[in-house]
Amino acid sequence: MNMQTGHSGAARILMVAPQPFFAPRGAAFCVYQYINALVTLGYGVDLVTYSIGEDVALPGLTIYRTPALPFVRAVKPGFSLAKFPLDLLLFLTALWRLCRGRYRYLHTHEEAALIGALLAPLFRCRHLYYMHCDLSQLVGENPLVVSCVRAAQALMIRCADAIVAFYPECAGKAKKIAPRKSVYVILPAPVDAALSPPSQVDVEKLRQQWAPNGSPIILYTGTLEKYQGIDLLLRSAALVTEVLPAARYVIVGGTPEQVERFRELARQIGVEKHVHFVGQRPLQEMPCYMALADVLVSPRTGGTHTPLKLYTYLRSGRPVLATDILSHTQVLSPAIAMLAPPTPQGLAQGTLSLLRDAIRAEELGKRGQHFANEHYSWDVFLEKNRQLSEEFMNTGGSCQAFFNDFDE
Repeated sequence: MNMQTGHSGAARILMVAPQPFFAPRGAAFCVYQYINALVTLGYGVDLVTYSIGEDVALPGLTIYRTPALPFVRAVKPGFSLAKFPLDLLLFLTALWRLCRGRYRYLHTHEEAALIGALLAPLFRCRHLYYMHCDLSQLVGENPLVVSCVRAAQALMIRCADAIVAFYPECAGKAKKIAPRKSVYVILPAPVDAALSPPSQVDVEKLRQQWAPNGSPIILYTGTLEKYQGIDLLLRSAALVTEVLPAARYVIVGGTPEQVERFRELARQIGVEKHVHFVGQRPLQEMPCYMALADVLVSPRTGGTHTPLKLYTYLRSGRPVLATDILSHTQVLSPAIAMLAPPTPQGLAQGTLSLLRDAIRAEELGKRGQHFANEHYSWDVFLEKNRQLSEEFMNTGGSCQAFFNDFDE
């Protein structure tokens, strides 16, 4: 075949990702996981992404960054005005790469699928769209803006040759828009899947730092964006610590500005002595933090986008507490996690139930870990990507059963 080849002779892919890459947040982790799967399978990946982010070393990966904009130094998760000039540069950089290279396959993430819709027909590429979420949920509540984004996303879906949906609700939306389109549900593997288990010595050091008296620890990891429900978590902490004054909350993640804002809220609520904000920490430390927790919590308040942290939470074997919303229940069930109403009272009651009933907490943790190993392990993720690639690259095989099995 006449195409660029990767490090083992397989097809070389042009991938376009409209995120700071690499950055310690969900979308960038997902992009990394899919690139890692592709290069592990022998494909070469040329990644076009923003000028913002840290370089990563993966055999078979080459990163092409957009020109830097002096007035844009960071991009927050979700929708932002900074994305307009950045995505224009992303389009021009992708166009430059397509003119320079002879690619047959174009992979796009999130809104970059609009770039794929424009460029794939022009350069006769097969276009695979990684649909992270319903983009219309990220742009606020202005009816005109939401309608425009919905129309743009429908165009992305219809113009792609195939779609990888990151969760079932997302796949359902894509199938409704384009019933004849190939849509595959491939949930990301835990971001710490390749890391070694933590040593007991390291875990104990952390515990001495945050709860030296053997206090129970409720742990949150992730961004501190509004939709994550950190305010809900802090208000529930006030109710929990009234009953269990020894309880300690450790919150990992967030920018310095976000951390300071929530510290002020904790002071106003009166729980500042019970809540420790750690800020962003390296991925390599996450297994230690997971092992530290008596309860892992996800207090998200809305949306349908399943948080990437859930897969890591489940894999850890610690009991998981999450709000009972679609964002969580697409993956979680009462058999593997404690689900609580998205209110301070509901979250507090769920926390106290897990802290008071150690046997139930341990059982949930074990069942969650088993479920994660069976459905969300790196091996399962890699096999799904292998079969998808075989079908998409026209080399035989079929992975449509993966969507059917999950849908059932």
